[in-house]
Amino acid sequence: MAIVERQARIQFDNILFATDFSKSAGAAAPYAAELAKHYKAKIYALHVRSRIAASAETVKSLREATILIAKARELINAFPGLQPQVLINDGDLWSNFQTTIERHKIDLVVMGTRGRSGISKLLLGSVAEEVFRHASCPVLTVGPHSPAEPRNSGEFNRILFATDFSPEADAAAPYSVSLAQEYQARLTMLHVISEPKVGDLVSSPELISSCSNLLRNLVPPAALLWCNPEYVVETGTPADKILEVAATRKADLIVLGIRHPRGIPGAAEHLPIATAHKIVSHAECPVLTIRG
Repeated sequence: MAIVERQARIQFDNILFATDFSKSAGAAAPYAAELAKHYKAKIYALHVRSRIAASAETVKSLREATILIAKARELINAFPGLQPQVLINDGDLWSNFQTTIERHKIDLVVMGTRGRSGISKLLLGSVAEEVFRHASCPVLTVGPHSPAEPRNSGEFNRILFATDFSPEADAAAPYSVSLAQEYQARLTMLHVISEPKVGDLVSSPELISSCSNLLRNLVPPAALLWCNPEYVVETGTPADKILEVAATRKADLIVLGIRHPRGIPGAAEHLPIATAHKIVSHAECPVLTIRG
């Protein structure tokens, strides 16, 4: 695996906050606001109405217009001092996401998720899954177990990056290193070796050492001048181990590169969408996903 030779600062200039005006969606607003302040980014606040809600406007146009004005004010008030551009659109959710991302050159999407009763509907088989799979920019998801307000004044003091060493997953490594430098955070690099199946060789010290070296190769030499990453190799179910390590180290942010499932020895089920879904559902901090 090639060593990354140069570490460029990753800049977020245009942040898209997506909301359905639910309490869980609103929980992501403080994170979007803190990131926008830190990076001096422009905030776009997007709400997409269903076709049913849009058609009702033709029947009760005055009432709908009043509601829309109130919702627009609510979005503006969620970002004091940042002057967000409010976008309230009609129609298909993903089409609106895609158009907005392209038109406004969005380089980060921030969104919240519901609790356990609704999270499967929100993520799997719906727009958020499409965002995970297809968004051309990173997506920061604030799950139901994340703090209602960002910890540490919105700074990410402890960052956990997890990879299965696929090219898609490793595409997220520069984000974790850049964010760690940005916030002078403690950085943990993690690989989980899946539990061996019947007939497979158990994880040997040589394999663990090899995986640790691969993790080291993901950190540019220049980054070692300002940080001392921790390299962790665990054995188990990837999602469970990632959550365990994040909880043990009190991570403020988990960074994942996501991909479609396909065979990599020892990590065939490491970071496909289903694993990312489980991590987002149960993580006690926001999760940044980057599609490789």
